Amino acid sequence: MRVLLADDHRLIVEGLTTLLAAHGIDVVGVAGDGREAVEEALALNPDLVLMDLRMPVMDGLAATRLIKAQRPDIRIVMLTTSGEDQDLFESVQSGACGYILKSTSGKALVEALRGLEEGVPPFSPGLAARLLQEFARLRPAQTSEPPPGGAAGPAAAQGLPGAVPGLTERQTDVLRLVASGLTYIQVGDRLGLTERTVRYHMLEIMARLHLEHRNQVIAYAGKLGLPPPE
Repeated sequence: MRVLLADDHRLIVEGLTTLLAAHGIDVVGVAGDGREAVEEALALNPDLVLMDLRMPVMDGLAATRLIKAQRPDIRIVMLTTSGEDQDLFESVQSGACGYILKSTSGKALVEALRGLEEGVPPFSPGLAARLLQEFARLRPAQTSEPPPGGAAGPAAAQGLPGAVPGLTERQTDVLRLVASGLTYIQVGDRLGLTERTVRYHMLEIMARLHLEHRNQVIAYAGKLGLPPPE
C-alpha cells in the first residue's frame, strides 16, 4: 500500500511514517496543507491518502472533494481529532471511505488499514453507528424492500424485526454489530468467533447483498431499520 500523509503537524507525520514503515506500508509523500495534498495526490497517485480535517490553506474536506473528482480510485481516510457528527457525515459525503480518530492506537490504525486492503473501509468504534442512525433518519425503514439486485425473502415480506432477506441468522448478527460501530475483534468476542471468521462473514454479506464495501452495508442496514444489538 502506497500512502500519502496530509497533516500540518510534523510530529504526527514523522510518527505515522515510522509506524507505517515498521508494518511494511510505504509512505510515498507528505503534505502540510490541503492544497499541497491535492497536488501531491495527483502527482503521486497513491493508493491511500490519510487526510487531516483541519489544515491551513485548504481543509481536508475540500481537498478530499478535489482529489476524488480527478482521481476517484484514490481512497481517502480522514485521520482527525474531531468526533463531531457533522464532520463525520460531511467527510463521507465528500468521498472519504473511512474516518479514524487520532486517539486510536497505532496497532488499531494498522489493523484498520489492513482491513481497507480487503475492501473494508475503516471507522473508529462508534462512528459507524452514527452513520447508521443518520441513514435511518434520512431514509425511513422499509423492511419490505428487497436488497439491491435481489428479491425479498419471506422474512422481509413478513416484516420480522431484525430479519435481513438473503442472510443467515449469524450473518444478520454480524451485520447488526458491525453497523453499530464495533470492530471485527469486538464482534468476534460478542459472538464467540475469531476475527478471521467475522471478516469472512462480512465478505459473504457483501456478496449476498450485491454490495461492494462496508459503507454500502451500513447504508442498507439503515434502510432496513435494523434494531440495535441486544
